Amino acid sequence: MAPVHFSPALTATGTYPFVKLEEAKRRLAAQGIELIDFGKGDPREPTDPMIRQAVAESLTEISTYPLAEGLPELRGAVAGWCARRFGVELDPETEIVPTYGSKEAIFLLAQILIDRDGDRRLVVTTEPGYPVPDRGALFAGADVLQLPLLEQNRFLPDLDAVDPATWQRAAIVWINYPNNPTGAVAPLDFLERLAGLSAEHGFLLASDEAYTELWFDEPPHSALEARDRGNVVVFNTLSKRSSMTGYRSGFVAADKELIAALKQFRPSVGTAPQEFVQRASVVAWNDEEHVERTRAAYRRKRDALLPTLARKGVRMAGSDATMYLWLEVPADESSETFAARLLEHGLIVSPGTFFGPAGEGYWRLALVPTEGECRRAAEILEEVL
Repeated sequence: MAPVHFSPALTATGTYPFVKLEEAKRRLAAQGIELIDFGKGDPREPTDPMIRQAVAESLTEISTYPLAEGLPELRGAVAGWCARRFGVELDPETEIVPTYGSKEAIFLLAQILIDRDGDRRLVVTTEPGYPVPDRGALFAGADVLQLPLLEQNRFLPDLDAVDPATWQRAAIVWINYPNNPTGAVAPLDFLERLAGLSAEHGFLLASDEAYTELWFDEPPHSALEARDRGNVVVFNTLSKRSSMTGYRSGFVAADKELIAALKQFRPSVGTAPQEFVQRASVVAWNDEEHVERTRAAYRRKRDALLPTLARKGVRMAGSDATMYLWLEVPADESSETFAARLLEHGLIVSPGTFFGPAGEGYWRLALVPTEGECRRAAEILEEVL
């Protein structure tokens, strides 16, 4: 039998980094080692009861396919939230489309933007970072350029290091702030400048903003706040804000031309959230009290770990926002050997290199275990660091 041939893009992407963590977890659990998992950024805060109740009340006897354009009530709730949170008025009919979380929408964006035979086949991303924009670009036949996020630049890409010819070749430029994994936030003047470059050079500025609602001191800005947002598309989700990862509910906000293209494309891939999830999402976007409680929970867990880390000489390099601590690795160890050492003591963390070469020298700790587990982890770190 002749062998089946797979897409070269699939081979190029390799194994998703967190698959490796899952394999290590199974191995250690089989050895009877008690694990505290700070690796994957999967919130374990309870989903608010009113959201769960909304799901139950929205279940119908007859199930129908959800429309790709989403329920008007959900688009209206998202528009209302954007107005309250960022002071931005969006047309819920033409500038918003609900998505099945944000991951699928981020992955698929290049499918509607990239002309494989055209001159604009470049997708610009940042690293260390979330790998999905890169993978989506590769599957769409694009070229990918990664801009490093360096601590001396506050984990912002150096826009002056990119020549005009590169901007002219770019179809999409991706940013992610608050940033995963560094926890850095982007000031409004940076977002304004990048939006201006997108208008000048004709690329789409795509902003992944999954963590805007998880912050410790000041609420972060959105690229929607840029004065010229004609070439700006923003992705957000209830996964982190409302601890609804399993519900898979988010949105895309952009100008009416891009939203029209998404509405044309998305029925082909069938990724609209189920109607009962959409109705629960209306409840989530319309409430802030549960989000404030979630922020407080992450702050307590952060406070349970920081004193020990500081006492042991572990420097926090980022982490102004998000659910992550971005920490410096001891000088005599690599990111992966340090993470492996902690793993043997039952602490699962992510080496910075999981997110790209510029992540070497750092490790990421996701504040997803319980507050009690964080206090236990602090005791372990006191012994092993």
